[in-house]
Amino acid sequence: MNEEAAGLNPSSYAPQEKASSPRSKFWLWGTVAIVTIVAIGGIVAGVVLSRHKSSSSSTSTGGGGSNKNSSSSDPSSFTKNPALKNSFYGFAYTPLGAILPDCGATQDGVIQDIQLLSQLTTRIRTYGSDCNVSSLVLNAIKQTQVDMTVFLGIYISDNDTVYERQRDLTFTALQNFGVDHVAGLTVGNEVILDRLTLVGSQNPNDTTGIAAAEFLKDKISDVRSTLSNMSFSKTIPVGYADAGSYFNTDILEAVDYAMANVHPWFADVTIDQSASWTASYFQSTDIDLAASTTKNPPFYIAETGWPTNSSTTAAAQNQAGSPASDANLQFFIDNFVCQANQNGTGYFFFEYMDEPWKTTQYGGVEGYWGLFDSNKQLKNITIPDCTHK
Repeated sequence: MNEEAAGLNPSSYAPQEKASSPRSKFWLWGTVAIVTIVAIGGIVAGVVLSRHKSSSSSTSTGGGGSNKNSSSSDPSSFTKNPALKNSFYGFAYTPLGAILPDCGATQDGVIQDIQLLSQLTTRIRTYGSDCNVSSLVLNAIKQTQVDMTVFLGIYISDNDTVYERQRDLTFTALQNFGVDHVAGLTVGNEVILDRLTLVGSQNPNDTTGIAAAEFLKDKISDVRSTLSNMSFSKTIPVGYADAGSYFNTDILEAVDYAMANVHPWFADVTIDQSASWTASYFQSTDIDLAASTTKNPPFYIAETGWPTNSSTTAAAQNQAGSPASDANLQFFIDNFVCQANQNGTGYFFFEYMDEPWKTTQYGGVEGYWGLFDSNKQLKNITIPDCTHK
């Protein structure tokens, strides 16, 4: 997925950075032409190169069981799918169709998504607020009455108009739907990665990396100031997301939490080593760095997963020779999810469902990271049965 551009540790995986992957920035929805508006960014790789993006819009209920009530008078009453289990700490989520300028996401579609997601997890994270996403998600949680919290994303580009629009849309959603189901506000996604990529650097501690952190701190301060003026019923943490190896202590001292993309696929790790590598990389690259700061903010894996298909034969396996397939997604789930839960690792699985627009715009594996296909049909996988906090 190439929106997430890469997060390889400069010392060990840097050569494969694949700048600008579709995932993380995914939301940047839109096209490069709208980049200033939404800067399609990359959720890209946590660790290595994350990339994904947002979705289009589907009304099929698929693998989640009958969602016939999503457009009925009571969206809180829906049929559960016994194949789904609430075993995941969290999911990365973007509604199908939440892409500028069309903004095809619908309230019914998001309600269906939340009905499905609530059978898998109690947490989701989004990437931005354009196309009214924050309001659609909070309203869907309200209507379905499920146990769900959300880390709402506020996307940042070099254009302050984009940031201000995202911020204002987010706070409008908070005013209209309250903060009971809001776990945090994530201000910015892969800003440091993007700025370093522009100058051909991978060092978040060089002058460009430090300048990017200062830029982010200004926006984070603005969000905190806006929060303090709004008398919400609880304190809302403010955080930041980037590729796994693109954090510096400057930004970590400024946030209440951090999120890192950690993708074994983009790090060219074999499927056999994918789960253990993800845990080890996250610990040594991100958790240990946070622990070296005076603030030591909580750290989450913003994205991790394994693709199931590719639009081209050339991209059908990573450089370690491990293919994109349902079987390998199953292997990663089986060896990562329950172990991470047991170890107390907070993670957002990438991702809920396939996003066809990424296939069109980026090709390769970018559009095939979902547990569900784009029709919301569960892929040929089995959900593990384990608990999470």
